[in-house]
Amino acid sequence: VIGQPVKSKRPKEPGENKIKPINKKVKPKTPRMKERESADSSLKSQSILTQVMDKGHFQKLAATLSLAAGQSIELRCKGSNVTWNYPSYLDTFKDSRLSIKQLDRYSQLILANSTAADTGEYSCWLQLCSGNKCRKDETKTGSTYIFFTDKEELFVPTPSYFEIVYLNPDKPAVIPCRVTTPSAKVTLHREFPAEEIEIDGTDIIYDAKKGFVFQHPTPDHKGIVYCKAESQGAPQISIKYHLLYVEVPKGPPSTTIAVSSSRAGLGDRVHVICTVLGEPDVDVNFRWQYPGQESERPVIIQNFWRLINRGIGHTTRISKSVLLVEDFEDIDVGNYVCIAQNLQGETTVATKVEL
Repeated sequence: VIGQPVKSKRPKEPGENKIKPINKKVKPKTPRMKERESADSSLKSQSILTQVMDKGHFQKLAATLSLAAGQSIELRCKGSNVTWNYPSYLDTFKDSRLSIKQLDRYSQLILANSTAADTGEYSCWLQLCSGNKCRKDETKTGSTYIFFTDKEELFVPTPSYFEIVYLNPDKPAVIPCRVTTPSAKVTLHREFPAEEIEIDGTDIIYDAKKGFVFQHPTPDHKGIVYCKAESQGAPQISIKYHLLYVEVPKGPPSTTIAVSSSRAGLGDRVHVICTVLGEPDVDVNFRWQYPGQESERPVIIQNFWRLINRGIGHTTRISKSVLLVEDFEDIDVGNYVCIAQNLQGETTVATKVEL
């Protein structure tokens, strides 16, 4: 139709040039800034992720999608340098059902013969690279959570039959009994004493994508629990979760060092032990410096850890590194230094061994 306004055309993609009218002069800066801001603020609606339907037909993805287990799915992400995120077990088990290809203008993810275990978040984003350094382009992303529904598997399967969940007073704790059918009714139960745990929607909430979330964990929550789901049939039970309450100081490792003897004789076996008490789910890395190190004096170093119960339901992780000198010599006289490191920092401790 003659005179039809420009705005009836398809919506502009982010960053696409806007057609300017030629019959009047305008200041370009103000509208251009507004357009850029609206593109950023409506990021989710400008998702670069689509699902391939029939040949030549594509569908923008909503925040969630439900498909029957057994179906195959093809996703596309626009861009020439795309990174994907998907349920981690598909990588862990090198699953051949998953295939990802980067083509000129888009990346393609195909998942064949889906199962209930494939339920989870699928997302992609563009990488902006300069030399060897790359960063995520926050303006070009796409994400959807896919439920692969299976009436025989209401809970997303896990590789184990029992999991430990740490209850830390400083952060929410998640009991990850996720479902494959978003409409399933899910309840939480304590094993002993046998009872259903009340979900108040404030301190304890249920999220089908995560599981039960304890917003403010307390020692009263500890114990063994399981989830029960119902959806048009017999109820199903999840695996069991052992909830352990944790309360240890945040910060660099709390480290001590001890030696089997501060005075050793020639030919003696000498043990130097570095010990850290910390949060159960926080890894500790150890490094050693010792007198014969530069001369490549052979020593044996062993690292291990275990959980200990400190009473009143509190659980702590004890991590140890043991340095062993099997046949003490003159070269072994001097300072033994242990450096323990976690995500919050590092702590250095030392002890001296003499002849």
